[in-house]
Amino acid sequence: MFITQFFEDYAVGYVRETLGRTITETDIVVHAGQTGDFYPHHMDAEWCKTQEFKQRIAHGTLIFSVAVGMTAGAINPEAFSYGYDRLRFIKPVFIGDTIRVRVTIKEKHDHKKPTHGVVSELVEVFNQHNETVLACEHLLLVRRKNL
Repeated sequence: MFITQFFEDYAVGYVRETLGRTITETDIVVHAGQTGDFYPHHMDAEWCKTQEFKQRIAHGTLIFSVAVGMTAGAINPEAFSYGYDRLRFIKPVFIGDTIRVRVTIKEKHDHKKPTHGVVSELVEVFNQHNETVLACEHLLLVRRKNL
């Protein structure tokens, strides 16, 4: 689906939310294979029983990747990702946890390129207990309408 939004069309305070997605053991194993991160925190169930959380935890980068994908529903040909700031892994996500994402337009500001502006989105990921497990800011570089 395409949706055209120029810099002027973004409203500070606008919120969108995703449905949930359950994190599986397969997600963790595939992510480990793709990244090479086979640390025991993610892969060794017996070792994890001796640690604080008593079970395997999902990679923070897995949760970040899944969350970003969950928010990518519409394609805006006037904007593209400019990067992510202030990424924090706040609480662990376990096999069987269901995450959902809330995106809030936090602020807008000018860019050095006068034909564009920067839109900052606050991205918050919650588990099934409504606890924040990850937060970051997603920056969008968006073309201005009237230039």
